[in-house]
Amino acid sequence: MKKLLLTLAACCAISCAVQAKTLIVYYSYTNNVERIVTALSSQIEADVIEVEPAEKGLDYAANNYAIGSSQIAAIRNNPNDKSSYPAIDPVDVNMDDYDTVIIGAPLWWSQMAAPLQTFLFEYGKEMAGKNICLIVSSASSGISSVEADARRLIPDGKFVTPSLWIKSSQTSSASSMISDWLKKIGYNDFASDMSVIFTGSDDALNIYTLSGLALTDLVSSVDELKRGIYIINGKKIAIQQ
Repeated sequence: MKKLLLTLAACCAISCAVQAKTLIVYYSYTNNVERIVTALSSQIEADVIEVEPAEKGLDYAANNYAIGSSQIAAIRNNPNDKSSYPAIDPVDVNMDDYDTVIIGAPLWWSQMAAPLQTFLFEYGKEMAGKNICLIVSSASSGISSVEADARRLIPDGKFVTPSLWIKSSQTSSASSMISDWLKKIGYNDFASDMSVIFTGSDDALNIYTLSGLALTDLVSSVDELKRGIYIINGKKIAIQQ
């Protein structure tokens, strides 16, 4: 691919609006996390993925959650082995499309629910450099082990603190708790559209179209740059002149 180093003249200014996208991924057995995610989705714009176990009809609550306990133990004993994680339904997602990932996690035996750990085992490395936010639902136990699971499975994520802990008894108040939490973590500061103005002769950008063409294949000067979507230094950006 032919590269272009575009130096902007002092008289030129380009406004770039970067669309920051959010993904919510969750697993819910008792529907508490689903209710929380519904409340969250009403307050922010985001794509939503529900993780579902491949094996249907399992009664995780039977025998004091024996199945879930066994799955958690298998992961704990060999966390780097894919076979330790329960199979989940295939998920169609391109992590490159997102800047922020919010994880909705139930707590099982002090750990993150096993099916959600499977998803993060498969996609965690693709979340490197992204903002990672965590919402945890539990009956009473603390959430530090769930946070540790998330950091293990997403080793290079940019974790946003604090996580939000919503106890089962607080699910009906989830909407107000989420609103307060979004303000506390400054969600709008890192997840809203970002506008950047490039001006002056010292600014240099590598610019391509979405089809991979360097801008020199299309125009002879910055003044001819058209409104549209471009790749600038590896980021998808909307140019408005």
